[in-house]
Amino acid sequence: MGQIEPKMKLFALNANVDLAEKIAKEVGLSLGKASVKQFSDGEIQVNIDESIRGSEVYVIQSISDPINDSLMELLIMVDALRRASASQINVVIPYYGYSRQDRKARSREPITAKLIANLLEDDQVTRVLTLDLHAPQIQGFFDVPVDHLAASPLLASYFTDHNFDPENMVVVSPDHASVSRARTLAEKLGTPIAIIDNRNVESSESLNEIPTEIIGGVKGKVAIVIDDMIDTGTRITISAQALKNAGAVKVYGAATHAIFSRKAPEILQNSLLEKVIVTDSIRIGEEKKFDKLVELSVGPLIGNAIEMIHNNEPLAPLFRSQSK
Repeated sequence: MGQIEPKMKLFALNANVDLAEKIAKEVGLSLGKASVKQFSDGEIQVNIDESIRGSEVYVIQSISDPINDSLMELLIMVDALRRASASQINVVIPYYGYSRQDRKARSREPITAKLIANLLEDDQVTRVLTLDLHAPQIQGFFDVPVDHLAASPLLASYFTDHNFDPENMVVVSPDHASVSRARTLAEKLGTPIAIIDNRNVESSESLNEIPTEIIGGVKGKVAIVIDDMIDTGTRITISAQALKNAGAVKVYGAATHAIFSRKAPEILQNSLLEKVIVTDSIRIGEEKKFDKLVELSVGPLIGNAIEMIHNNEPLAPLFRSQSK
């Protein structure tokens, strides 16, 4: 008998069903039948309502707010899939929660990003597909294959599609740690970069402490502040103020992951930013949306990646410039 190719199935958990549906549409499949509920005491119950024996399964779940529930949903789902004899269990994690705890910065600190990797490997996942990790070296925390996608081509496409002039633009890193991310976007747009010399970590949490030193020319330019995530919104807001003080004519904010905790939407709406461009890697509830927000979908990007993985094709083409 010839070898039977495994069936591909996609399942969505509760963190970002809207994105999962976009991914499924791109792949040309319907989402698998499963339910994720909670008992009265908060325990999570997973039921898979169709056979997945011998199937190549992709589970779509951002580890986002409520972050611990999202993580446990994923771990429990993987356990259920393994016990139901799935041939492959690929976890698609558009936003990898706990990624900021990727090293010991102080004594007696955990490395929680590594702990998450251990939990997933102990759960016997086959592969991890993720997007714009806070620290790319987190890939090395895994011994299973990790496909690390980048949203920079998608973010770049917003500015090229809206006819921004590269001659009058500059991509800005909000601190020294994000320079490589700024350089990647600048290369796609054909612009120079600048760096806000923000050496005071505490100032990133205060709207009253504006950095004064900027490395690179921003006067008379349209500045794009790029980061991997926007959490409280304070860092990108003080970056916009610093750039305006240095003579930038307009400032845009761009990031992959829109965490938007606390009063972030209000802070961003009242900032000097013209627009805040993010992706839908994290579900943005209606209560967190604001007029300056522009949301781009990573559904086609992740859907294409899943098809390429399924067909054993290289993912390199996904890192080139792409249209929205």
